[in-house]
Amino acid sequence: MLVVAKPVGPTSHDIVGLVRRLSATKRVGHGGTLDPFAGGVLPIFLGKATRLVEYHLGDRKRYRATVCFGASSTTDDLEGELSPVSGPAPSPDDLARALGAFRGPISQRPPDFSAIKVAGRRAYAMARAGQAVELAARDVTIEEIDIVSWDGADPDRPVAVLDVECSAGTYIRSLARDLGAAVGSAAYLGALTRTASGPFRLDAATDVESIRAAAADDPAALERMLLPMDAGLDGFPRLSVDAASVAALVRGQMTKLPAGVEALPEGPILVVDDSDRLIAVATLVDGRLAPDKVLVDLVDAVPSVPG
Repeated sequence: MLVVAKPVGPTSHDIVGLVRRLSATKRVGHGGTLDPFAGGVLPIFLGKATRLVEYHLGDRKRYRATVCFGASSTTDDLEGELSPVSGPAPSPDDLARALGAFRGPISQRPPDFSAIKVAGRRAYAMARAGQAVELAARDVTIEEIDIVSWDGADPDRPVAVLDVECSAGTYIRSLARDLGAAVGSAAYLGALTRTASGPFRLDAATDVESIRAAAADDPAALERMLLPMDAGLDGFPRLSVDAASVAALVRGQMTKLPAGVEALPEGPILVVDDSDRLIAVATLVDGRLAPDKVLVDLVDAVPSVPG
């Protein structure tokens, strides 16, 4: 894994392509799209670690969001066509009172310009073609939302910076739009930085220029930036098994639980060998470990077996 501090400008796919080229690794994926105008934490998975992306997609996210009041946007962000609204602009107190209704579980309508599919077509493609887009509201959770700063230099177009922690699948563009309506005005998202994705924090992420420099100086320097493939999965049960069980799991076979282990929670189990190396993700079937994802090659896990 490589936790990248994505800059504003490139797409998440662009960053994946850059890491793929610099690392000379074919299989590279990311753990949650950031729009081009947004920056911040973008977890990148290389090689066999791409098989673990699904376990990160449900992670909570944290954002620093700039919300611009006094106008709406066709895309709910600064890249759309802006339409000023009439009427008094909100005050910081108006916004503070409105935030209470957005904390906890809420129902949220995704932006028309989103990648959600409607009858097989992307919503943004339909919106760009001038077609009406009707997207069903979805349930999300806003764990925390607080005002960081307020800029009232333009009394008709005040700007608030918010700190938001939310469930996966939350659209911050929609949150900005709905906050504008809640204070009797309109609003759009002016800037966005993802400050955390699950356990990965922006202050520990690696900027793109450092990645470029490391790859240019020495391939080993880039390798030293990588985290273990199971980084960030501390919430999953972890089970150490002996060499015979390792061999069985790597061959795709079920194996018994280690002595003394009587019960495990339902769901994925990280199975490691005696050196704490992640071997497989398994599930419990009839009291035995069944491999779901094998993450090492047979010859690497069981050296005595011919390759």
